[in-house]
Amino acid sequence: MSQAPRILYCHCAYAQVVPKEIKDAVLRRLSEAGVAFEAVADLCEMSARQDRTLQRLAADESGDGLKIAACFPRAVKWLFSAAGAPLNGQTTEVLNMRVLSSDDIIRSLLSTSLQPNLPNDKGANSSPAGETGQKEGPENLNPATPA
Repeated sequence: MSQAPRILYCHCAYAQVVPKEIKDAVLRRLSEAGVAFEAVADLCEMSARQDRTLQRLAADESGDGLKIAACFPRAVKWLFSAAGAPLNGQTTEVLNMRVLSSDDIIRSLLSTSLQPNLPNDKGANSSPAGETGQKEGPENLNPATPA
């Protein structure tokens, strides 16, 4: 990697699963830091619409990697995959605004180091503690979806 990883911030506007105070603090502090970042209203909605922007965001042509402030890494992985824009598991780090503090998220986003954390496609469920034991897959992203 030659430069700092790109930063993507999801405001989770429609799903409303991330605490408002965390979202607002992360967005404010990113803006104040003067770093380049891209903000989207809601990755869930973009995935549902098959928004082609996700393909551009997933592309890592520079090899610098991508840090995403959103929700659970497994959910973000499947949102991109469902939209035909798989993320590179070796160069993507997802910061979970549902469970981390805004301080921890900003510290990680502004660091030039990258800690890839997308779950593997094979093997045991790599969900963080506190998640359900559901199998990973796009069908498990929306709790309203019938089984």
